[in-house]
Amino acid sequence: MIDLVGFDGDDTLWRSQEFYDDAQAAFEGILGRYVDLTADGLRASLLATERGNIALFGYGAKGMALSMIESAIELTDGRIEARDIHRIVRLAKDVLSHPVDLLPGIREAVEAVAAHHRVVLITKGDLFHQEAKVARCGLADIFHRIEIVSEKDTATYARLFREFGLTPDRFAMVGNSLKSDIAPVVALGGWGVYMPYHSTWAHELVADFAMGDRVIEVAGAEAIPAAIATMHTRAP
Repeated sequence: MIDLVGFDGDDTLWRSQEFYDDAQAAFEGILGRYVDLTADGLRASLLATERGNIALFGYGAKGMALSMIESAIELTDGRIEARDIHRIVRLAKDVLSHPVDLLPGIREAVEAVAAHHRVVLITKGDLFHQEAKVARCGLADIFHRIEIVSEKDTATYARLFREFGLTPDRFAMVGNSLKSDIAPVVALGGWGVYMPYHSTWAHELVADFAMGDRVIEVAGAEAIPAAIATMHTRAP
């Protein structure tokens, strides 16, 4: 049986990635004044810089802005003007202050699951930003525990299972990222409800994960309670 159900935050409970996509588009508009974006492979360069900086800056808008500034200086050979660097900083501020819009049906789904199971929120990213989104989402009171972590990998989930006093086979995770929400949990022996989002950061994409019978993919929040109920009957 499933004793505990975890929910991801960004792009599972509330909208997030499109705000980063908008910032990316605006960043390309800024850099387009200095370089040929097609010839210089801006997106690949920025992604490589972001990935290299995650261990130092972590996830979120602040790390994104620092990586954008670093990439802008490198790609323009230092020609970027101070006012355009300031514009990049404002992009991050816009992302940090975006509204917290719940996905359709997610409140009802969380409440339905919480009627039969303990539920926890497990989200990663900048601590201040995630705390602000949790406070504004209107769902915090439903969760038995809220965890904001710097990374979502097998080591993190294993630590959480120890703290929860729970074996992985009694846990199911609901999320939009196979890399962060589903694959690590399944690797430890848990269960996953995969709800794809229409836009996914390239760093979160995986090409070699086979979902198997411990993962159920759903098209929307309304199908989450039934997926958890199915896992509840399958679990030993």
